[in-house]
Amino acid sequence: MLRKYDYRRKLPHIQPDFKAFFITFCTYKRWLLPACARDLVIETCLYRNEKLFWLYGLVVMPDHVHVVLLPLYDGNGPISIPEITQAIKGTSAHQVNKLLGRKGKVWQDESFDRALRREESIEAKVNYILENPVRAGLVKNPLDYRWLWRPIKCYEGNPLHGGTGVPARAGVRLS
Repeated sequence: MLRKYDYRRKLPHIQPDFKAFFITFCTYKRWLLPACARDLVIETCLYRNEKLFWLYGLVVMPDHVHVVLLPLYDGNGPISIPEITQAIKGTSAHQVNKLLGRKGKVWQDESFDRALRREESIEAKVNYILENPVRAGLVKNPLDYRWLWRPIKCYEGNPLHGGTGVPARAGVRLS
């Protein structure tokens, strides 16, 4: 049985096959994540990379997260965006609350996700999210921001770019 994914909560969600996605999710009531919590969020995303999705880029801001990714496939088709966001948000929320000795929501229920159109460059979207800390005034150079990540060889082996589908293992956490 193939997964279905169309509408959830207030925003429409459509998941076309073989498309990269730009996903943003925010902290509950725009709570500012302390540095140690941002570390946990980035590690959670990296742990799920190559298991649920192919990660192109990631930035963990004080009150939100941006990712550019391609859902992977299993026997039921593409892994759905709700499965991916639940895996990231659920795991990181439990870890953050445990680390900080707190209870309650860490993330807003709803996430923003958009399939990238053919004419949109994955590389351009990754560059856009990597510039987010600069636009927010947190750093002057994105390489100075501790909570950025992108693969060293972004497209090597990616089936969308003529590769074999075997992901490049090397990545760089720009810190």
